[in-house]
Amino acid sequence: MTYLDLLRRATETSGSVACMGLDLIPSCIPESTGSIERDFTHFIEKVFGLMKSQGVMPGAFKPNIGYYQALDRPRKGEYEGSKALNNILTLCEETFPHIPVILDSKRGDIARSSLNYAWEGYDSWGCAAITVSPYMGEDSVSPFWDNFGDQGRGIYILNRTSNPGSKSFQARMVGDQPLYMVVAEKIRQWGEEYPGVGAVVGATSLEELGSIASYYGTSGIPLLIPGVGSQGGSAVATIETLKQAGYDIPLARINSSSGITHPWKQNPAPSDWAGTVVENLELLNKELSL
Repeated sequence: MTYLDLLRRATETSGSVACMGLDLIPSCIPESTGSIERDFTHFIEKVFGLMKSQGVMPGAFKPNIGYYQALDRPRKGEYEGSKALNNILTLCEETFPHIPVILDSKRGDIARSSLNYAWEGYDSWGCAAITVSPYMGEDSVSPFWDNFGDQGRGIYILNRTSNPGSKSFQARMVGDQPLYMVVAEKIRQWGEEYPGVGAVVGATSLEELGSIASYYGTSGIPLLIPGVGSQGGSAVATIETLKQAGYDIPLARINSSSGITHPWKQNPAPSDWAGTVVENLELLNKELSL
């Protein structure tokens, strides 16, 4: 099964193209005991249990590795964050076995270093896909598909990101087109040869998203679209933009993280916090209705 097959099956199984970001923050976890591993694991166990009982699920999960490894203290032999991530990935596999997990690590190097990052994401963490930086070109991204492409793994290459500072480079003109379109051309070229190569394109600029989605069209390039929710992107406008662009929507994954898992931020969590998380995901699914 290719990664494209996996995405289509997950869309059919879940009825969703939503991506549920799993970027947990200790201060936002209700019922805290002071143990990161225990608290994160309990939070996801309770949320997933309710999701399963109500038949609510996303089309993908996406933990950002930095939210977990930043909580480790390796010099002290403490790996609470990594242990929590391990537990959460296991819960994803056991509770929703047909829903892919995208490890948001944005790795990028060359040769053996890139291969090490591929091993980290695919073998060590066992994820279906990884986000990758293309800044150093094919030398940086080819180790991912050369070694794991035939295993049905996905590779999401940063194309046009949702952060304000992205314009410093990505919007710069190269000849008669912006740099992000030059990158899009390479992503499409790579994707034609290696199915599973996709693109990260933010939801905060709908005009640019529409141009890139139209360029990819039905060429089989999966899109990972962050920026919905707390970053200001609209889920409804995003899915409508994809439809108008003629994009192959079952291959898209539109991500919301804190807007689903802890919208209370610094405020006290509601008593039915797990129910709130599930309601937020269900609302996003409805907004992204196929």
